[in-house]
Amino acid sequence: MVRVAHPPAAIPTLADIAKREEQLYTATSDDAIFRPIMDDLNQTYAVVVLERDPALRPAWVLVMARVEGDCIIIEEDATLEKHLVDALVMNGGIPREKIILAYQETALPAP
Repeated sequence: MVRVAHPPAAIPTLADIAKREEQLYTATSDDAIFRPIMDDLNQTYAVVVLERDPALRPAWVLVMARVEGDCIIIEEDATLEKHLVDALVMNGGIPREKIILAYQETALPAP
C-alpha cells in the first residue's frame, strides 16, 4: 500500500475569510448587479450595488470591511438579512471580539 503525503492546508488569514464571506454577497438580479471590489494590497473588501434603473443610481455600498492587525473592521453593512458580522462569526469562525462595527462605533483604530 502506498501512502500519499498531502501538504498541510494553509490556515486562512483574516483577509482570506473576510474576502470569502463578502464574495458570497455578489449576485445578479433583474434589478441590480452586486459587484465585488477586492483590494488585497490594502486588505479592503466590498460589494457595491449597481442598479439597472438609471433613476436609482448612483451605485452604493452593500458591505465593506477591512483588516487592521488582528481585527476585521466592518465599515458598512446595508444588508437586510444576514449581516456580515454574523457570516464572519458563524461561517468564518472569527471571534466576535475581533470584529469592529465601524458603522455603529465611535472609537476606531486609525486606517
